[in-house]
Amino acid sequence: MNFNRFNRTFLIGTAAFFVASCDLVKDITYTVNPNPLQMHGDSVKVSITVNVPEKGIQKKAKAEITPKLGSTAVGTWYINGSKVTGNGTTIDFKTGGTATFEQTLAYDPSMEAADLVITGKLYKQTKEKGALPETKIADATIITPYLVDKTFKVLTEQDALVRQFDKTTTATINFEKGKSDVRANEIKDADVVALMALIQTAQTNPKIKITGIEINGYASPDGEIAMNDNLSSDRTVAARNALTEFMKKAKLAAYTDTNAYALAKFGEDFEGFKSQLAATTTIPEADKNLFIRILEMTKDPEQREKDMINLGKVYTELERDVFPMIRRAVIVVKYTEYGLTDDELRTASVQNTNSLSVEELLFTAGKLTTDANEKARIYGIAAANYANDHRTHTNLGATLFELGNTKAAAASFKKANELKTIPVTNNNLAASLILEGNRAAAKKLLSSAKTSVYNYNQGIIDIMEGNYSAAEKNITQDSYNKVLALTLNNKVDAAKKASASLTETAELAYLKAIIEARNGASTDVVVAKLKTAISKNPALKEKAGKDREFIKIMNEATFIDLIK
Repeated sequence: MNFNRFNRTFLIGTAAFFVASCDLVKDITYTVNPNPLQMHGDSVKVSITVNVPEKGIQKKAKAEITPKLGSTAVGTWYINGSKVTGNGTTIDFKTGGTATFEQTLAYDPSMEAADLVITGKLYKQTKEKGALPETKIADATIITPYLVDKTFKVLTEQDALVRQFDKTTTATINFEKGKSDVRANEIKDADVVALMALIQTAQTNPKIKITGIEINGYASPDGEIAMNDNLSSDRTVAARNALTEFMKKAKLAAYTDTNAYALAKFGEDFEGFKSQLAATTTIPEADKNLFIRILEMTKDPEQREKDMINLGKVYTELERDVFPMIRRAVIVVKYTEYGLTDDELRTASVQNTNSLSVEELLFTAGKLTTDANEKARIYGIAAANYANDHRTHTNLGATLFELGNTKAAAASFKKANELKTIPVTNNNLAASLILEGNRAAAKKLLSSAKTSVYNYNQGIIDIMEGNYSAAEKNITQDSYNKVLALTLNNKVDAAKKASASLTETAELAYLKAIIEARNGASTDVVVAKLKTAISKNPALKEKAGKDREFIKIMNEATFIDLIK
């Protein structure tokens, strides 16, 4: 049923006019659309049509019409006979006519349960001849848009926790010139000892898993190419044999098998030579640059080999400080290191929270915790320990918002937005501002926060601003606000359908009562919904008693019994 069927026409008693006006004006009626009046976007539009019948206004008559909504004056309007000049709408004596007057008022709570009345004065030309009796012409005011749930959807930030790290560690075994036998002191070097210790630790530590061992052999570029190629290969084998012997003594059976090692020979290591040369401090930089220019100018490998030998003879520092470092086998251990398990994170979040990284705290609160209060506790620790990370404040604020602690949430949202102004923090800060009544600031922030929840949140603002079609479009999923948008858009059947699958809160039950009233349901049906609403929230009884959505049943006994 179209809500406009509630519009009514009230007639002013003609006898009163005859007495007061000397027959200047008679049989006038008024039409108010809509009736009851409705609030949209914090304002109430008053539209009154004055209907003047044939011969209803004398040619020299003027009627001053003053509507009043509750205690608020709407304005002063005039209708004039055909021989009256001045402001107002002129109505012909013979044919009569209509005059429509409109005024938009800022909504005031005193208008919720009020009457729209007409008063005024009658004139013959400029002389006052009587008064229009104060007459009620409409009820006011339907304020159903104020039922909007202003709770925005807020967002959280994701953690970037990595709990599996692929790593490598290396150790180098150096060899004498032209040789491939492993000297005892090389196995005792700190880097080799540390590498062996890691392999041993991996056998008992479930968080370290060896994924491969490579041995890469190199020779210095100051010998024959073919010889160096074989020498680099021999060095990988020698290093492997030394390792397997160590593994046997350490009883690490998995690494006594020679197939556990991947061998690679690289022959002459010219690139390694350049790196070691650059790192050497005993050779002047000018000489270093000269060596490189000479060697790089020589394209023929054999000639370069001769140049390298000659340089080594001239510069003893090369033979002492550079070449020995690149006669080597490099042992590369590849392994995966694992972080804390879910259970370990849960335990640490209670017993040793300060040991956790920001990623671990965000992960634990966001993915391992279901209780909102516990989430807030962990996020609170994260926000304290990592105060410069906007994510900690964002997620703390979102959790506090969920818990209904909107004041504390607002402080967290503000801090997050100060640290990083991005769509997520703008959206969440807007959620606080809208609850504080700062719609303009919230709307501005939301316009720059095109997130996954933008449409829903914008739909709330649409309702508040009277843009019900836009709200219906923006709020796509069935929700309380979707039902409200449909109701305000006079799509009561669709609203009823959208409400069917929702949990019936007090607010939804009350809205269902409005839907039934707008749909022309019986008093008993409407009252039944109101009873449910009031049982869940007794404060709704007082609201129902003055809600003009129920104007048609306010004199019914069952309704009166409900609200008394």
